[in-house]
Amino acid sequence: MAAFAETPDPPYYAVIFTRLASTDAAGYAEAADRMVELAARQPGFLGVESTSDDVGVGITVSYWETEDAIAAWKSDVEHTATRDTGRARWYDGYELRVARVERAYNWRR
Repeated sequence: MAAFAETPDPPYYAVIFTRLASTDAAGYAEAADRMVELAARQPGFLGVESTSDDVGVGITVSYWETEDAIAAWKSDVEHTATRDTGRARWYDGYELRVARVERAYNWRR
């Protein structure tokens, strides 16, 4: 996965998922990879960026063309099952925020 998602000119949407990991990480990395693979097949998906630290805080930002595309992803059966497993095993908590991107800038060496 590239360091930065290649998004179009705004407007588009960002789903910001910030998680606090539990001590049970078994299977999490594989499930996260699968969710990126599955999301990439969804109509309206634009890209994803993700990072985590060594104390269990992770942030994943996925980008979408429309709110309808986000809603379709939220209701995907496999995504729903993985989200339920996350609540039961992998997370001590999370925050999810949806934002409309109005402006975007970049700089690269």
